[in-house]
Amino acid sequence: MAAPRYPSLYQINTRVWMTELSRQLGRKATLDDIPDAELDRLAAFRFDLIWFLSVWQTGPVGQEISRANTEWRKGFEETLPDLREEDIAGSGFAITGYTVHTGMGGDAALARMRERLRKRGLLLLLDFVPNHTAIDHPWVEFHPEYYVPGTKSDLTREPQNYTLVKRKGGDMILAYGRDPNLAGWPDTLQLNYGNEGTQDAMIGELMKIAGQCDAVRCDMAMLALPDVFQRAWGIPSQPFWPKATQRVREKSPGFHFMAEVYWDMEWTLQQQGFDYTYDKRLYDRLCEGHARPVREHFHAGLDYQNKMARFLENHDEPRAASTFSPEMHEAAAIITFLSPGLRLFHQGQFEGRRKRISPHLVRGPNEPIDQKLKQFYDRLLTVVCYPVVRGGQWQLLECVPAWNGNMSSDAFITCAWQNSDGERLLVAVNYAPHQSQCYVRVPFHDLGGRPWQLQDLLGDAEYDRDGNDLQSQGLYLDVAPWQYHVFTMRMKGA
Repeated sequence: MAAPRYPSLYQINTRVWMTELSRQLGRKATLDDIPDAELDRLAAFRFDLIWFLSVWQTGPVGQEISRANTEWRKGFEETLPDLREEDIAGSGFAITGYTVHTGMGGDAALARMRERLRKRGLLLLLDFVPNHTAIDHPWVEFHPEYYVPGTKSDLTREPQNYTLVKRKGGDMILAYGRDPNLAGWPDTLQLNYGNEGTQDAMIGELMKIAGQCDAVRCDMAMLALPDVFQRAWGIPSQPFWPKATQRVREKSPGFHFMAEVYWDMEWTLQQQGFDYTYDKRLYDRLCEGHARPVREHFHAGLDYQNKMARFLENHDEPRAASTFSPEMHEAAAIITFLSPGLRLFHQGQFEGRRKRISPHLVRGPNEPIDQKLKQFYDRLLTVVCYPVVRGGQWQLLECVPAWNGNMSSDAFITCAWQNSDGERLLVAVNYAPHQSQCYVRVPFHDLGGRPWQLQDLLGDAEYDRDGNDLQSQGLYLDVAPWQYHVFTMRMKGA
């Protein structure tokens, strides 16, 4: 079966899942203990890729730093009021090696999991962290030249960005891994992309990962871009991503790259070999709650939009159920997941979980399931699975005022899907806290002279409309605050 144009990705917090399974089994669980029934459930939702977050080996130094950091601990305690020391394992992004954590069963258990997923038509996505390693990574001892060095004056002037690292081969001052806009992450060390050896070593790590999975999510991928790296460190570097993505695909054709990226650098990374890039801009505009900026976001060309990874939450963002009101949440989900691109869903999103779980933690809180939200996502995922939504043609539609002086049409975001099999969907969302009216310009040109039936896939609405009126005037809508329609369009009697 050909891969869909617009796939769906489901992110799993692997370490938290292992903790839950361990509690149920009364022993330490590994990837082999994940029940087949759970994998069958994921396959039934027609996801295409499963992202197992934080499977790589981490070390004791990262764990010690996480447990000792008082600021981080405050956040951990907000998530887990009954926080225990064993809940803090250290960041899953402070990696000591791209081998599967021994506590999860090692590389062999991952290989078996990958095969189990493949049998169900699911691909495996894992993390790649290009910017930094853990402080206790073996390279610190054997290849310190791979890291950004510092001086005593750097350490004195910027203790938040540099540290003295104890080594058998001699102590060194090295830079913490960081975003140039933030203080360093004290459980990591910054890789030096100005060093050709570092780039070669990281490509080697990617090549190894590509033998273990089908795709990677590249953490903070823009930090390896030469202009960003120079701004952060004053060190010139050669482009990394075009070379890395090409080398990996030469060995593993069809391997997928997804970039976590911000600062409007999505197009840059798409041009450098990424299949998908985070659409944080859409997420931010949805959070702001104004329709026009959201609608204008969709004016971009499909060559760009088709490569966007669209989401309402992930492990870095607050939970959608705590960010949006229930009505706004549903409206934002319709817009996000019925637009073109990759659809990224997060474990706990469908159930309405409200507490974000830090990547430093291996246990999550017990939270009740929001049954109404779960039912909504069950219906929405059914629509997302429609062939027309997975592989059809999408276009943004124009809305015009329902009458002179009524400007509430500006609150609508509407689009259409169609494919060669004759499937047609009209999606309309009133993304505003007030009742809104409009006429939607229907893009189908064969409507005239026939009666048409519109049935809402996510609600009870069902309308019969004259094709001539639809073509000449458009479809009239009068929609309550934050409400929506997802209409199928069929010729009546067909």
